[in-house]
Parts: sequence; C-alpha cells; structure tokens
Amino acid sequence: MAVQQHGKTRIAYYYDGDVGNYYYGQGHPMKPHRIRMTHNLLLNYGIYRKLEVYRPTPATFEEMTKYHSDDYMMFLKNIRPDNISDYTKQMQRFNVGEDNFQDCPVFDGVFEFCQLSCGGSLAAATKLNRKHADIAINWMGGLHHAKKSEASGFCYSNDIVLAILELLKHHRRVLYVDIDIHHGDGVEEAFYTTDRVMTVSFHKYGEYFPGTGDLKDIGAEKGKYYALNFPLRDGIDDEAYERIFRPVIQKVMESFQPCAIVLQCGADSLTGDRLGCFNLTLKGHGKCVAFLKKFGIPLMLVGGGGYTIRNVSRCWTYETSVAVDTEIANELPYNDYFEYFGPDFKLHIEKSNMTNQNTQDYLEKTMTRLFENLRELPYAPSVQMQPIPPDTIYVPEKSLLEDHTNPDVRNPSAIYDRAVEHESEFFDGGKEGAKDAQSHKRRADSPINPADDKKPKTEDDAGAPPI
Repeated sequence: MAVQQHGKTRIAYYYDGDVGNYYYGQGHPMKPHRIRMTHNLLLNYGIYRKLEVYRPTPATFEEMTKYHSDDYMMFLKNIRPDNISDYTKQMQRFNVGEDNFQDCPVFDGVFEFCQLSCGGSLAAATKLNRKHADIAINWMGGLHHAKKSEASGFCYSNDIVLAILELLKHHRRVLYVDIDIHHGDGVEEAFYTTDRVMTVSFHKYGEYFPGTGDLKDIGAEKGKYYALNFPLRDGIDDEAYERIFRPVIQKVMESFQPCAIVLQCGADSLTGDRLGCFNLTLKGHGKCVAFLKKFGIPLMLVGGGGYTIRNVSRCWTYETSVAVDTEIANELPYNDYFEYFGPDFKLHIEKSNMTNQNTQDYLEKTMTRLFENLRELPYAPSVQMQPIPPDTIYVPEKSLLEDHTNPDVRNPSAIYDRAVEHESEFFDGGKEGAKDAQSHKRRADSPINPADDKKPKTEDDAGAPPI
C-alpha cells in the first residue's frame, strides 16, 4: 500500500472537563489532571478552532459489558473507598487495591472515570464509522492494560477494545498500533485469536511491566501472525525509532491492508518520563502520528501512559497539531498551568544523554523476524457479507435529564451542556484562546498569579479534586 497524502481532514476531538477531577491518590503516578492540562494548551494555542470539539456521553454499563464481564463492571460501579471492607474477596479477584500504593486503587468515582474514557473512544469510533470525520481524538482513552475481568497497570476498563469492536461493525480489518513504553497486553489479549484485528506494539521488554510482548508472541488460531511485538531496550532515540517504525508499519499496511487504524499514543516513551526509560522527543513521537496519517485511512488517536505530566500535555498538544497540519510555536502560550512548564516554558523537550542500548544489529535482526512473520499472512482476510450491526446509540438528552432527577446526586456536566447547546458546538470561556501578550503582561506585573495559590505546585499534588 503506497503512502499517499491525505486530503483536507475533518478531525473530531472528544473531551469532558470532569475527567480532571478524578484522583488516584497522593503519590500515585497516574494523574487524569494531565488531560485537563492538554486541553488547556489546545485552547490557548488556538488549535481547537481546527477541531470539531465534542463532549461525549459517558459509556453505559451495557456498552462497557460488550467486552468486560458483568460482575467486574458491577463491582467497579459499587465499590467506594468507604465500603472496601465489603468487597475484600472481589478486590483480590479483580486486581483492585485498597490504597494508592497499589497500581489500581479504589478511588472516588472510579466507575464514572471509566465511563468518560470509554464514552470518548466509543463516540470517536462511531464518528469514524459514519464517515463524519477522518481522524478522531480521545486523549482520555488509551487504557490498554485492562482485561475482560481484571484491572491492570492503572487501567480499569479497556476503551480501546470497545472502540475496535465498534469499528469492526463497519470495517473489515482494523490495525492497532501501540507506541506506549509498555506492551499493549490488554488489547493484544482481546484480539489474539482473530484475523480481523492486527496488533503492533513497540515497547520496552525484559523485567518491565507487564512482562509480556515477546517477539515470539504472534497470535493463535485464526489470529496466528496477526500479533506483532517489537521488544526494545533502554534508551531508544528518535532516529532509531523512526528506522524501525516506518518500515514495519509500511510492511504491515501492505500485508494486512487495514480499513481503519487505532494509534495508542502513550507518552511514557518520551525522554524524562517518571516511569519510562526511552529517549524520544515530541518530534520523534509525533512522527508516528504523521506517518499513519499519510495513509488516508480512518484514524483514531487515543492517549495512554505518561507520568511526567507537563511532558504528556506537551506531547498530546503537539500531536493534535500534527493531526490538523498546523505548526505551532515552541514558545508556550500563557495558560492556566503555565508554572508547570518552567524553567524554559517551551513546547519541545531535548533528549537526554542516556545510552541507546538498541544496537543497529539488534534492531535489524528483530525487524527481519517480524517481516518473516508478515510473509506468513496468506492474504488480507475478508468478511462474509452480513447485516451491519447498529452503531452505538447514546441516550437522548431528554432521557438523560429524566434519569438524573435525584436532587442529592450531582448531575454530569454533559447533561447541563446538552440542555442548552447543540451537540456539534463548543463554547469558549472568556479567557480561552487569548493572545499571549495580555497574559504575559499579567505575569510580568506579579511573579505569582493570585489564582496560582489555589493550584498544586508539584506533580504529586496535581489532579487533587477541589475541596
């Protein structure tokens, strides 16, 4: 399949401001607040003007159990920090911990958090299915470790699997590409025995979570050779990553001929990540987005890992700009979280001096093995003609309002918004998208914005819900 330039793209972007309110706990590396920071950068760069911005409806229990087991979802729906003692056995069964020192702790609103993540990815998939967008973005998604009946690696629900199942209603073959530093084990496991989904993961391997993703893991039964894993060592940089990513993906596109692509853009593969050990810059990471975009196939971008949150928001802002074909300044615009980005206040980050342990010989031998596996694919699988299942349909706004009439329960912000706004519109706040000059003047007048006293000053504090 030849690389071709995509025409004018229609890009749908999904975001719910409530996502930043969820908090895994003090000291936990996963911070949903990073998504709010990303959104704020998109607003102040003005990138949102080139996006169709939507607040997705939270996924329902029924939608989430299209993949996850009923008892696991019911457990997430009912568990709270104040009733942990009632669910001791189930917590062990579902791999959920009591405190924030566990990978997957119980925190307030864990089920609602899953609903937002999955709702965004389901809405993005539906938008692509209906051909109402060429690219759909959900930075709230990308939680690739969650299993059918088990939480894993900070992930409770697997929005990616749900989105791919939705895409398969209209697309015969779906390609999943994962550039998170961790192996995309949850997605691979879900589609390990099918030839309609190919999973390709580039990840750190060897005494590193989740411990899966060996070169020899290639799929099973009908899915044999439809799982590709590129195990990597510490320190891979932009140049080496591009040398493997482009030829592998090019060969995958020619052999598998996907009808839609999902790219998991985990930002923990960036240099300087709190939990990572790669040496990629934003430009190297973003080249993966640019390369897949050029094939002109429906493309979904989702988030994922990333634990140095100032760099996560930089990364996903930059990759959104890549999606909309817009160059943005390296000088960061003033924004609500400007202090996080010091001391340089720049968009791009520099790679470190860490050693790249991925020798050219190792990378070439690994690529050769992957190409041999791809040659085993007999053909691009077809699907027998059958009626197309209905798209995921969200509950009408009126019903949403009727379903949340309990005066003691806080209504989701989506309900209020949909009561007064058209679903395809997005309204700026008074300060959003403002020019830098006025904001920098305010900053010059005072070393600290008065409002900053109310904001967390460290990444460990980031994302704590307001008191």
